[in-house]
Amino acid sequence: MKAPCGVITLTTDFGLEDSYVGTMKGVILGIFPAARIIDITHQVNPQDTLEASLILENAYPYFPDGTIHVAVVDPGVGTSRRPIVVVTPDHVFVGPDNGTFTRIFEAHEIEAVHEISNEEFMLANVSHTFHGRDVFAPAAAHLAIGRRPEDFGAVVRDPRQSEIPVPRMYPDQICGEVIYIDNFGNVITNISRRQFDATVGSHGMRIRINGKQIDVVHRTYQDTEPGSALALFGSNDLLEIAVAGGRADRRIGAGKGDTVIVDVLGEAGRPPRETGFDY
Repeated sequence: MKAPCGVITLTTDFGLEDSYVGTMKGVILGIFPAARIIDITHQVNPQDTLEASLILENAYPYFPDGTIHVAVVDPGVGTSRRPIVVVTPDHVFVGPDNGTFTRIFEAHEIEAVHEISNEEFMLANVSHTFHGRDVFAPAAAHLAIGRRPEDFGAVVRDPRQSEIPVPRMYPDQICGEVIYIDNFGNVITNISRRQFDATVGSHGMRIRINGKQIDVVHRTYQDTEPGSALALFGSNDLLEIAVAGGRADRRIGAGKGDTVIVDVLGEAGRPPRETGFDY
């Protein structure tokens, strides 16, 4: 575990209309006035722990070593679910033990997981509905000033992990699904560039989603005419469907969980252009 650098990030589904986010920041600053608090997002879809996990996984590597990441998407607040501290070699994560840290557990070395049970690191009166304020914000602040994760409570040997949808791979086909719709309406799948390249290679391919088809993978969002649909690999190296200057989710009627098929065509090279999206 790296020494804390004073940066604390926040990822929640609280939105920005209420006082919840500001209150958490106030608690952090009351304990550690020199904290540098960065908002990753507060627009996670309500109670969507998988979406929170994906967003956190994509964002956290770009923060300095020693950053404390607080993620509060917590449908089980006030129940028996555990508040935890997750320690990796370079970063520390704080939040509920409800699957939010699944992508961290799967992709990175974990040094330790501790339950937050020591009341010394909580506010005096812990509510049943706002652990972001009463448990997670103070825990993050105490970690940022140098308290050890083991001070917070017992080791957790069975942290909860959610089932992450993975593509089904065949010699001539990839069967994936939509896992995220971003703010621009881009339809992001769980098919990685590595999986795509390994299956398609130099052959032609055809992408199918909700009865629509596309047969070219472009480099940027503007590599086609405005209003036209395209496929590309985004900044996280996952296959996306987008519309130049528009929202692919609305044009396709796509939502999370929808099936995305990549067919590998028999002859090398690109397939003929008789397909494409038909609006």
